[in-house]
Amino acid sequence: MSTDTELHKRFINVADERLGAIALFATDDFFAPKERMLKPAEPVWRAEEYDDHGKWMDGWESRRRRDQAHDYCIVQLAAPAKLVAVDIDTRYFTGNYPPFASVQACRTERAPDANTAWTVLLPQTALSGNRQNVFALSSQAVWTHLKLNIFPDGGVARFRAYGRIEFDWAARGRESDLIDLVAALHGGRALACSDEHYGSMHNVLLPGRAASMADGWETRRRREPGFDWIVLEFGHRGRVHCVEIDTGQFKGNFPHQVSIQGALLPRDSDAHAVIQSMYWPSLLEPQFLTADSVHRFQSALREVGPISHVRVNIHPDGGVSRVRVFGRPDEP
Repeated sequence: MSTDTELHKRFINVADERLGAIALFATDDFFAPKERMLKPAEPVWRAEEYDDHGKWMDGWESRRRRDQAHDYCIVQLAAPAKLVAVDIDTRYFTGNYPPFASVQACRTERAPDANTAWTVLLPQTALSGNRQNVFALSSQAVWTHLKLNIFPDGGVARFRAYGRIEFDWAARGRESDLIDLVAALHGGRALACSDEHYGSMHNVLLPGRAASMADGWETRRRREPGFDWIVLEFGHRGRVHCVEIDTGQFKGNFPHQVSIQGALLPRDSDAHAVIQSMYWPSLLEPQFLTADSVHRFQSALREVGPISHVRVNIHPDGGVSRVRVFGRPDEP
């Protein structure tokens, strides 16, 4: 099975709280709250930290069960999605991790209840402590909620569910308002970038504005000729009417200029897109940027027809917190 890092490059973690995923219910979270399990940051170990319930742990941890039952947590995904893998991360849980786990799924517009029918995605499977446990899934269905069962109890540092968001473009296409074609919640993806030394390229597609520089994409200081770039794939091909480049939180390290190229490519042509992106037509010639601001470009955009990918170039380097590409979906 692919590693968690490889999955993060190709798919979206729809159990990420930044996208809107919610831990709805847990049978017990006495030692550590269920919400920590959906945090995007890697789990940490705080050797000397204790709270009123015992050792502070970065994840979800239940009490020791003294019956024949097991604990579980229900997670509402950020959006309906087809899933390819889950990561049940037990890092720093050594003598208190669950020896087994399973994952069930459902699709519902309401919160699951006692009458909800659950489908097994991952049967009861052995876990290892203090490591990421990544499991491939084979379902082609679209799901909205997951139930993580742990047998019988214990702690999970992070729970991640990787896949593709299934946005209802047919319904959205009937509306006249512009839509962000590249947003993560609309199925957009960051395919590749020249460098992400300080901040992940995936952050530029998150909802809302950045909470800190760590919540954006930032490259190292360039000490050679050239400039940095990022290639983004739309959730659906479309005609671009407006682009926003947000340098929020970047004050002494924002890019001097930005330029954008675009192209229309088949779905899942990742390698081709990255290799050929330097030759794509220009959508936006270099424009100056300022610190900690939202820059909206509309009249300066060139007409390039329907596109499915953009390459955002930052001259020469620096940090960008969000990229929005507003347009209308265009049918193939």
